[in-house]
Amino acid sequence: MARGPAATSPEWPCLAASGQGCSLSVYVVPNASRTSVEGLHDGALRIRLAARPVDGAANEALVSWLAGQMEIGKRDVRVEHGLSSRRKRVALDLAAARVAQWLSRVADPMA
Repeated sequence: MARGPAATSPEWPCLAASGQGCSLSVYVVPNASRTSVEGLHDGALRIRLAARPVDGAANEALVSWLAGQMEIGKRDVRVEHGLSSRRKRVALDLAAARVAQWLSRVADPMA
């Protein structure tokens, strides 16, 4: 993915376009009963993960879940920052407009 200046969406502060793809700021809550989006939390998309934060299981679950939600391959989703933190930045080899459409379906921007 080509790098360039990131442009944050005013409606979705968790989404930033860069080059041919985008990045998504997420706040994960592991050990949930099921994986789902809870809305926005301090400028990040809050995602409950049905995975334990042990040996990278939560990161793998996040990548797999996002790839499935976006209908892209897992190779097109990467945790760029925050591998051992609840707050993460995920790179997506996908147009920011498509991610914004998905966000509109699963999250309330005013939350």
